[in-house]
Amino acid sequence: MRTKIKQLLHSAKSTYLEQKVYVCGWIKTARAQKNFTFLEINDGSCFANLQIICDSALPFYDKMIVDFTTGASIAVEGIVKESPGQKQSIEIHASAIRVLGTCDSATYPLQKKQHSPEFLRSIAHLRPRTNTQGAVIRVRNTLAFATHEFFQSQGFVYVQTPIITGSDCEGGGAMFQVTTLDMDNPPRLPNGKVDATKDFFAKKTYLTVSGQLNGETLACALSDIYTFGPTFRAENSNTARHLAEFWMIEPEMAFADLKDNMSLAERYIKFLVETTLNRCTEDLKFFDKYIEPGLLERLTKIAHNASFEHVTYTEAISILKKASKAFTFPVEWGVDLQSEHERYLTEDHFKKPVIVTDYPAQIKAFYMRGNEDGKTVAAMDVLVPKIGELIGGSQREERLSVLEGKIESLGFKKEDYSWYLELRKYGSVPHAGFGAGFERLVQFITGIENIRDVNSFPRFPGHAEF
Repeated sequence: MRTKIKQLLHSAKSTYLEQKVYVCGWIKTARAQKNFTFLEINDGSCFANLQIICDSALPFYDKMIVDFTTGASIAVEGIVKESPGQKQSIEIHASAIRVLGTCDSATYPLQKKQHSPEFLRSIAHLRPRTNTQGAVIRVRNTLAFATHEFFQSQGFVYVQTPIITGSDCEGGGAMFQVTTLDMDNPPRLPNGKVDATKDFFAKKTYLTVSGQLNGETLACALSDIYTFGPTFRAENSNTARHLAEFWMIEPEMAFADLKDNMSLAERYIKFLVETTLNRCTEDLKFFDKYIEPGLLERLTKIAHNASFEHVTYTEAISILKKASKAFTFPVEWGVDLQSEHERYLTEDHFKKPVIVTDYPAQIKAFYMRGNEDGKTVAAMDVLVPKIGELIGGSQREERLSVLEGKIESLGFKKEDYSWYLELRKYGSVPHAGFGAGFERLVQFITGIENIRDVNSFPRFPGHAEF
């Protein structure tokens, strides 16, 4: 049975010392000496490599050594020995080695040098073998598992909502349409427009931008639910903060208001940070050294220090207007906060995560509950250093007449939201929830600047390879 490198290196030294083991991995480095060869292999289970000592007396050594190149895959049987070197505590003295897959060293694109993120994106099928991407994927795994741990521990029910939808949750209109019609010769109405009734679902349908609306229906029966799945937005945005396909965590709580929502979001982020600090120590040390110096200190403060700062949107605008820093985007009441504004609040002014509440109604989605002032809604954004907005949420509008008015004012068809409106007709309750972009969470934890580098196969305008 194969033993993973993580098991060998993270167990007590005495567990495997002088024991025979079977390991597999890809060669990271090979150093040939006169009578033996040092190999370092990695199987992806942890950040560290495992050293293999190959004696020239091994059967077929002379034939195998030519295949000991970076990128080749091997299987090794050998005895675990205490290592005299300082870089590792144990090593394997091989008794048998088999080359599973050779690697053409002349054309292998992952050479022993630093590669740019742009180049690595062009070889997305190989970049998981790099130190950075391997660490990102392991952190992403930990965050996903911790997400389920957190919400399950809070009594939430994990639900799955549709990916194909007939409604626009956000009201932005930039959605990917789903169709089975022949695009070269679609059926048309007498006025020349495409006849959507002839499509698979007999209406226009799209890839979802959020599972929230369906999540609300489930929360209004099960109390506390959460979704965790892919979402899609068709904005032609080529920034370091946006993808066309990304994952969202969306909890929804019945019998809850904005304060409950803020409390849940803060506890969730702190749990993720603390869990990753405990479980991904080697990976985070790498990010701290090579990606964002000071990362570990920043994360430790968030996990263990005082509560997040709370300000209203109006207060935030006042702070930004008084700032000595010159902003690229204007700061006026009624404008949406930009990344530079959000980062100023978290990095320069408060120097910690900030929850901004009570945004102007005109810049927020139709489903957010209107405040008594008639101008703002019970919305919240959780802003964090280095990223800006990490979580967006609100108390939902539970009043039927108010929600109908909002839908009509936006030009939406009430019949498209009939089921959503009926939640307010049959046993309506105060409820709240938020959406957390999973890729931004990974950025926040790792210090990776570009969102395209925390998704193994990023989808963005003009790019859908691999």
